[in-house]
Amino acid sequence: MTTRHVLYLSHGSPDLSLTDHPARTFLKELGGRLPKPSGALVISAHFETPGLIVGGARQPETWHDFHGFPDALYRMRYPAPGMPETAERLVAALAASGIEAQLDPERALDHGIWSPLSLLWPRANVPLIPISVPTRTSTPAQLEIAAALGRWAQQNDFMLIGSGAATHNLGDRHFVHDAPDAWARRFHDWVIDIAARGDLKAMQDWQAAAPNARYAHPTPEHFLPLLMCLGAMEGQPLRALHESFMYGNLSMLALGSEDLTQRLDSAAA
Repeated sequence: MTTRHVLYLSHGSPDLSLTDHPARTFLKELGGRLPKPSGALVISAHFETPGLIVGGARQPETWHDFHGFPDALYRMRYPAPGMPETAERLVAALAASGIEAQLDPERALDHGIWSPLSLLWPRANVPLIPISVPTRTSTPAQLEIAAALGRWAQQNDFMLIGSGAATHNLGDRHFVHDAPDAWARRFHDWVIDIAARGDLKAMQDWQAAAPNARYAHPTPEHFLPLLMCLGAMEGQPLRALHESFMYGNLSMLALGSEDLTQRLDSAAA
């Protein structure tokens, strides 16, 4: 039986690829230490849809879905290939499990995907299938979808990656990367604890159970990739791989499944 490879990344500001920061250094080093998968399913906070959508473009465009950043960022391209036939098989497999999903044959790579992955895999040589966060489905349904995605990824030697933010209140961000606010640290630490225990019940009730949940996430889209990564593990743990903050309270937490953690520990030994 193959091992489930699940990775959660907080992608931070779109200019992470240009800005010196511990999270940028971590991602650049991480790619060389991880096993290269046959492909990756990438759940992005910036791919919000009412129901589940699977991206099936053969050569996805690089989407600069932001405003007011340096010109160098808008010139960046991330030419990772898509997998349209595989995406169609995934949609069919989900349907066989009773999960409805639609194929988007033109979906581009939003910055929640290409910004961190351009650091992780700078050669853009891992084929990608974007996966939406289905915002109008219930939390139990989101966890069920995630579990099906995790099983499919495991069976097909794919990595499942969630890209969001462990905390995401941009209205309260600082203008410098100083020490994190207490509320952000408490929520960040709660996530690490819940993920390490694979606690799906706590994750299902996160808005009521987590400290400062509605302040850490005034809207849920940046939390849902994390929730779905934990759901994909079906009770198995996700371990902290990296901890830092941008702009005072934007957590750059990264989490990985046990097998990935063990590989990184072995590489560091």
